[in-house]
Amino acid sequence: MENIEMNRSAVQVMQSWDPFDLGQGEYDTEAADVVAALQGIDEPTELGKVIQRVYEHSFEQWLPLEDCVAIAHKLIAVKVEAKCNL
Repeated sequence: MENIEMNRSAVQVMQSWDPFDLGQGEYDTEAADVVAALQGIDEPTELGKVIQRVYEHSFEQWLPLEDCVAIAHKLIAVKVEAKCNL
């Protein structure tokens, strides 16, 4: 899986996540920020903190770190799969 495909897959994961029940398609900017951060982060808790910060900044609502770490695990799995297919 090329980096472009990995990014597409990661964006799909982020777009399917609706932490504030706003509906799909309401998080495009946040998804892009998180996928950009994914490039340099391999640890789920660290990525979870970035996700939490990005979403809380945009929506000014608290988001449990556990939820963010759960989605971070999915994103890192996409990244690992991409690295294995190179």
